[in-house]
Amino acid sequence: MKKDFYLTRYALIIKRLESSPATYSQLEEYLLNSFEFQDADIKSYSIRTLQRDIREISDLFNLSIHNKKKGDNRYYIESRPIMEVDEYNQKLLESFQVSNAMNLHPDFSDFIFFESRKPTGVENFYDLFFAIRNKRMVAFEHYNYKNKLMTSRKVNPLALKESKDRWYLIAIDTKDKKLKSFGLDRINYLDVSKNKFREKYSFNFREHFKNAFGVMNLAEQNPQKIVLKCSRHQGEYIKSFPLHQSQKGIKETPEEIYFEFFLHPTYDFMQEILSFGKEVTVIEPKCLVDDIRAHLQESLNQYPKE
Repeated sequence: MKKDFYLTRYALIIKRLESSPATYSQLEEYLLNSFEFQDADIKSYSIRTLQRDIREISDLFNLSIHNKKKGDNRYYIESRPIMEVDEYNQKLLESFQVSNAMNLHPDFSDFIFFESRKPTGVENFYDLFFAIRNKRMVAFEHYNYKNKLMTSRKVNPLALKESKDRWYLIAIDTKDKKLKSFGLDRINYLDVSKNKFREKYSFNFREHFKNAFGVMNLAEQNPQKIVLKCSRHQGEYIKSFPLHQSQKGIKETPEEIYFEFFLHPTYDFMQEILSFGKEVTVIEPKCLVDDIRAHLQESLNQYPKE
């Protein structure tokens, strides 16, 4: 058994047991018949290796796999982690699967193509992570795209959040004591202070971001029900790749699919809807319908009549 193949085994075991419980023999057959094992030319998988993999899966992904009885009886996943942890572990798992596929095939660059755009600002990620964990104040210069100004900031860093391949620092601005977000790609001259901030904050960011789309001032609006009408074609895509964790289908016809969400109707979400063009229509709330209509009219006005 190849020593550098363990992450692929973990991914395959989880995938198989998520579908249904399986005996050791069934797991062995599934693994040996997988394309991953065949490509790696692996011919055996011992029960001792399975037991070791189960322990490692528990430690790495917080997934408990048990056997109903001693001997060759069915293995099953006892429970899934809470949603936020599960989402994190799923991203880890997907990354490991891609990583192992590339390790197995050195010529991967001939047929695996990544997005050419690369996130910027990640060079500050570790320093900010350190500052958050150790409650260190940070100072930096931050550029605002809207007013094209560079401003000096001193903040108490609280969290990091990803949105559309960009990372943001969530922090309390010491100047006005407000919770704000700062794009890591617009942070320059970062300085992590030796001084700790003494303030204690009671923000529950899992709750804050549960109804969020993108990164925004969460105090601006209350979350509310949003209903979208989608063409059948676009609706199938949205059904297979949800826009938000609150998404649920509420109605289908041969031509259309309706979805309901519960989130903040922010500018970020409006931009996402506009990206679908005529394939997606907002049904409610009225405030979002009005914002979309006004935005479309302003866009139309940018094009002179011939």
